[in-house]
Amino acid sequence: MQDRDRLEWVDVARGVGIIAVVAGHVWTTGALREAVYSFHMPLFFILSGYLSRPQPPLQFTLRQLSGQMRPYAAFLAVLVLADQIIETARGKVPIFHNWPQDILPILLGGTWLRGPFTIFWFVPCLTMSRILFNCLLVRWGDPLGRRWFHAAMACLVLAYCIGGVTRDSPLGLLTVPMAVVLLWAGAVWRRIKWGNWIWLPLVPLSLCGLAHLFPALNMKAADYGWPLLSLASAIATSLLLFRFSQLSAPVGAPLAALGRASLVIMYLHVAFIHYLTPYLGKMWLALIALFVPFLLWQVIRRCPPARRIFL
Repeated sequence: MQDRDRLEWVDVARGVGIIAVVAGHVWTTGALREAVYSFHMPLFFILSGYLSRPQPPLQFTLRQLSGQMRPYAAFLAVLVLADQIIETARGKVPIFHNWPQDILPILLGGTWLRGPFTIFWFVPCLTMSRILFNCLLVRWGDPLGRRWFHAAMACLVLAYCIGGVTRDSPLGLLTVPMAVVLLWAGAVWRRIKWGNWIWLPLVPLSLCGLAHLFPALNMKAADYGWPLLSLASAIATSLLLFRFSQLSAPVGAPLAALGRASLVIMYLHVAFIHYLTPYLGKMWLALIALFVPFLLWQVIRRCPPARRIFL
């Protein structure tokens, strides 16, 4: 597969994933919500692991912190300011209204951010997970090695134990152990050649999650459903969607376009849902939450000063 084709299917997969994320925040109850929550956030971690390559740890760490946490801080600041304006105009109290005391929860992020900010746990968690994963990848090499298996099992035990003790998650870091497992799963998948036999285990596992036979995952809250089973279902659905993305890449340009804008959509979609819910039906909310941030991404990427800050 040529690099251009590979990148196209990756963007298609991101597009599918971001549509699922938006749907999960619009339809907050019912079968659709359970189906989406069975895989939507694991998909992004697995895809990131699939794309991982060992890189010099210090340079990679600095690049990740600069490239990911700068847009994180910029979008968070914009939304905090927007909340002050919008809620005041509606005659309501802004989410953060006790200054300067509210500076601390804003800095803590993760579970201290709610309402229009609820998705902001994801990027710090992904960033720190990728930094840790890269350090291990440089040190241990091939993800199929025995040390990787032992490390993944240790991370799994740690993830389930921590999730059973607390839900407090500064910057989403509570989820890092499970995120490392998913990154490893993606790296392993890259080394497995697709064969018809793979459908046999993946399809039943995926259907069990999509049909809510296994409990869904809420990664932000470190709630991973049934031990191993819910996780296996999330991985299975993600891998099947990757295969779909590979096969549909030649005609998947609209999905790929959404995939390229996925980070901006990730940051902004919940705000549109949060503020417009009293006034619009769910389908309109979903369309606006998906396509208005997409249009804003188009504007940002064409404006060099905005691109340097937000992308």
